[in-house]
Amino acid sequence: MNGLRPELQKICEWIEPGSRVLDLGCGDGALLSWLQNNCDTTGYGVEIDQANVLSCLKKGVNIIQADLDAGLTDFEDASFDYVIMTQALQALQRPDKTLYEMMRVGKKSIVTFPNFGLWKHRLHLSIKGQMPVSKALPAQWYDTQNIHLCTVKDFESFCENNGMAISKKDFVDYDHRPAALMKLWPNLFGEVALYQINGK
Repeated sequence: MNGLRPELQKICEWIEPGSRVLDLGCGDGALLSWLQNNCDTTGYGVEIDQANVLSCLKKGVNIIQADLDAGLTDFEDASFDYVIMTQALQALQRPDKTLYEMMRVGKKSIVTFPNFGLWKHRLHLSIKGQMPVSKALPAQWYDTQNIHLCTVKDFESFCENNGMAISKKDFVDYDHRPAALMKLWPNLFGEVALYQINGK
């Protein structure tokens, strides 16, 4: 898995070989390219950035240039084994609607996001009274793309209240490394959260 950040390596461990995969906000296509070459997967990436679209094409990744906030109406129910969305949930206008759509078009969905409940963020707000700036949240409040920050507890409550079962989860730090404290108290120490969800 050389070339993939550890967060994406963990996702690769969750994907069964030969699966049909849809990657939302797929960036430069690195994840899909690795899955195609090493796990015999097929599928598509969805990306809005022109430079990333070109990068996907160079890697031989099937790419659709589209805005995730416009929905997934072009895809039929249960048309993919996995729908993946990494580090994009917090940047969507209506993340709830996108999660519903992921559950509709995929048999399983994988989501990752920065945990705003991290102790460093809480401490920063408590002491400085300002929105934190960190590796996962590098922009100032006025020019950030992140508009719907949530915590591990927020996401798990959302899943529980909306008929989404959590089948797998893991937590890594901003360098995408696991740590024991994240397993024990993920809402306090988990920096990046990874979830696999499906319908109950």
